[in-house]
Amino acid sequence: MTRLTTYTSDGQPLLETEDPAQIAQALGAIGVRFEQWPARSLPAEADQPTVLAAFAPEVERLKAENGYRTVDVIRMTPDHPERAALRTKFLSEHRHSEDEVRFFVEGEGLFTLRDEDQVYAVLCREGDLISVPAGMRHWFDMGPSPRFTAIRLFIDPAGWVADFTGDAIADRFPRHQPA
Repeated sequence: MTRLTTYTSDGQPLLETEDPAQIAQALGAIGVRFEQWPARSLPAEADQPTVLAAFAPEVERLKAENGYRTVDVIRMTPDHPERAALRTKFLSEHRHSEDEVRFFVEGEGLFTLRDEDQVYAVLCREGDLISVPAGMRHWFDMGPSPRFTAIRLFIDPAGWVADFTGDAIADRFPRHQPA
């Protein structure tokens, strides 16, 4: 199940919930969009056009609401040759000049967000959409043996561009360890 755990900035747990409505409310209070979309039956290893076609109504709605111009699909597997380097890169706290939007078609990953004096760890799973607003400090952990497929939406056709903060806060919080 999807899970939200909130902490004080020094690591003291405040809340843990698997209730989607409570997750959406807590994240909404800090400007993060969280939705759950209905699952679609897709063939194993579905290619990008197939994945995008399956979720076209939802993707088109987001594009119309927020002006996203570029949409793609990323797939990460335990045998991906760059998985360790990519995991390390995403584990450092960073922010973006535009929203970071991810819809999990399959698999899971841990987004950790920092807002003022609280940290929000969101374990996203199949069916979850998260939109981290531009400028919000965060990091992402796909785990040591990643397995996920996600739709990404961007305004800037250059795609994922990070501004790393240089803060080591991410090292003080739990990493993603899939079951």
